[in-house]
Parts: sequence; C-alpha cells; structure tokens
Amino acid sequence: MKSDGRPTHIRYWILFLLFVVSTISYADRAVLSIAGGAVQKSLHITKIDLGYIFGAFAMSYAVAQIPGGFLLDRFGAKLVYAWALVLWSLFTLAHGLAGFFIGAGAVSFLFGMRFLVGLASAPGVPANARIVACWFPTSERGTASAIFNATQYFAPFAFNWLLALIVTHYGWPSSFYFMGAIGLAAAVVFVRFVNAPTRHPMINQGEFDYIEKNGALVNIEDKGAPSSAAFTWNNVKQVLANRMLIGIYIGQYCINVLTYFFITWFPLYLVEERHMPLMLAAKWSGLAALVGFAGGVLGGIVSDLLLRLTGSVTFARKAPLLFGMLLATLIIACNYTQSQTMMLVFMCCAFFGKGFAALGWAVVSDTSPKQLVGVTGGVFNMAGNIAGIVTPIVFGYIIQNTHSYSLGLWFVGAHCIITILAYFLVTKKIERLELKPA
Repeated sequence: MKSDGRPTHIRYWILFLLFVVSTISYADRAVLSIAGGAVQKSLHITKIDLGYIFGAFAMSYAVAQIPGGFLLDRFGAKLVYAWALVLWSLFTLAHGLAGFFIGAGAVSFLFGMRFLVGLASAPGVPANARIVACWFPTSERGTASAIFNATQYFAPFAFNWLLALIVTHYGWPSSFYFMGAIGLAAAVVFVRFVNAPTRHPMINQGEFDYIEKNGALVNIEDKGAPSSAAFTWNNVKQVLANRMLIGIYIGQYCINVLTYFFITWFPLYLVEERHMPLMLAAKWSGLAALVGFAGGVLGGIVSDLLLRLTGSVTFARKAPLLFGMLLATLIIACNYTQSQTMMLVFMCCAFFGKGFAALGWAVVSDTSPKQLVGVTGGVFNMAGNIAGIVTPIVFGYIIQNTHSYSLGLWFVGAHCIITILAYFLVTKKIERLELKPA
C-alpha cells in the first residue's frame, strides 16, 4: 500500500466499475421487454406465457438470494461476483437459441434460460452493497448506493434504443447475442481491476485511513474475517425476524413492483396501449429511464446531505423515501389522460420519484450486522424480487383478460403507498443491528 502523497480516490474507480457491471446486468434483464413483441409473434406464445417467462427470472433470483449472500460472506465479493457475471452472460446469450423452438417448446426454453439468468445474477446486487460497505464511509454511502442502484434506470436509457435497432434490423436473437458478449467482456475488466481496500495496489494509506475511520468495513473481504463464522441459524433468524429489517424488506418488495413494471411491461405498454412504434417506444422508455436515473442519484446526494446536516440516519433515509413514493403514485394518473405528452410527464414523474426514494441498499449498508452484510443483503434482495415474480404475471393476466393496462397501473400505485406505511409504521429507527449470542 502506498504511504506517500495526498489521499487517493480509488473508491470512485471501484464505484464506476460497479456501475458498468450493474448497467449490463439490468440491460440483460430488460432485453426481453424490447424483444418481447417480436418473440411473441415469432414463436406463437400468449401474453400469459410471456408474463411467466418475464417472471422466471425473479423466481430463481429471489430464491437464490440467501444462498448467494452466504457465498459472498464465505468466499468474498470478487470471486463470487466474477463467476456470476460470466454465467449470467452465457445464459443471456443462449436466449437467442429459442428460435429453434416454437409454441410450448419455446416457452419452456425461454422460461428455463430466464430462470438460469436469475439464478446466476443473484449475488450481484448484494455484492455491490458489500463492496460499497467495504470501500465507502457512512457519509458517502447513500450516494454510492444510489449510483449503483440507479443503473436499473440507466440501463434502459443506454441500451433500449440500441436493442430496438438490433431487433428491427437483425432479428430478436441478435439482441441476446449482443448483450451476452458485452457481459463476458465486462467480466475480464472486473477481475482485473476490482479488489478489497486491504489488497488493492493503487490505494494509498491516506485514503485507507480516511475510509476506515469514517465507517467503511475495510476488512470484511479479508481471509480470516469473522463473516463466515457468523453464519449460524441463530444469527440468520435474527436477520429474518428483526422488526426494523422486516419493514425494510416489505418496503423493498413494494418499490420493486414499480421497477419490474418498468423493465418488463412498460415498453409493451407504450406499443400496445399507447400505439407507439417500437423505435419510438424505446426512445421514450429510455427518456423515462434517464429521468429515473437522475432521481436515483439525486436521492442519494440529498440523503447524504441530510445526514451531514442532521446527524440522523433515520431522517436522512426516510425523508427522500416519503417524497419519492408520493411522487411515484402519479403513475395512476396515466389512466386518466388521452394525451401522450401528459402520460409521459406522469410516467417520468413516477420513475423520478421511485429513483429518488430507492435508498434501500444504503439502508442495508447502515443496518446489516457487520458479520452478515451478504446474508442481510440477500434477504433484502429476495424480498424485493418477489415483486419480480408477482408483477409480470399479474400484468399478464390483467392484460389477457381486460385487454387494458389500467388496472395494472392501479396495482403499481397502491404499492407506492404501502412502501411509505412499511417504513414509517413498521421500521422505526434505522441503526446497525447487533447480533445477540445464542
């Protein structure tokens, strides 16, 4: 470790790499929403079939969160994340082979590939939270967490138009081949440049001392750290049963209802309900994503500013959530306007609000027991991604039976209100959980 000169800022380079990898991950999840119309027509599958295929990702993703968290705490974020990135990229690429099937065979193959992508992707976001907890002091953690979390919006902005172009000119299988290849290239970069503060060759003593003294868990990636020894069923039970964390889990499920609407059915809503051409729908969904990204980054900045001004983690995390979720309920107003412009304004407000409120990963970094950051993040992400099972399937049935998205938008808006109730009535003070011995 370098000992001379002004403090380095390697943590920002680490955050940039997390941002890139997370963007690719969310683009892999969203590619089917762009290619979905072409896939449905080409392979002769129904809306309900498509809903189940959309939901297959979250089925495995949710179930694998606790095992994924255990692997992170046992083997460290770098090794587990690198393997996850390689595997989910290969499974994404394999989606393009569904063209060799038709009807039930195609549904089964796509369901299986989406299931495997979800399984492989499970450690990704908890690994982000673990790496942020390792590299960033408490006063910077809200912004850092918001930046990697906001990739769920940046990914559609960066890739939707390109994927629509590929689908239009080269066919839908090419969109999956393209995303899979990008993920494999990113894995090489990740392995080369990401490491823990105690082992990174570019960090100097000044930066290390600064982040360690201000709350970064700099040693959690080291061999011999207490994480793996802390994985007992008594400790896991505390993480599952703690009232503060239960409110956070419920809130994340409800917030992700909006997330999964956006990355599954939203482009098809623009095409089918609002009668936009695919390229125009990709453009406008990308714009809404950019607004959501801005909301996500701004929410983190505001939260950290409130923390510095008030010294209260509880106020700093809950105030942006309240404002953002109230704004997100404007998604319901889309049902009551025929104007495309007003519909897009309401959608952009909803996605901005959702991004502004999405501080859950900062809250996980603030509340997780130091020995079980990976497991706590896994439980949190599992709860959130149950929404990825429920939302696409509910929308599939709603659209198939009502021939409209209207009831679905009410479904999303109601969950915005439940998020507020969970954080303010169930979760009280936000603080780090201390594990009690058996």
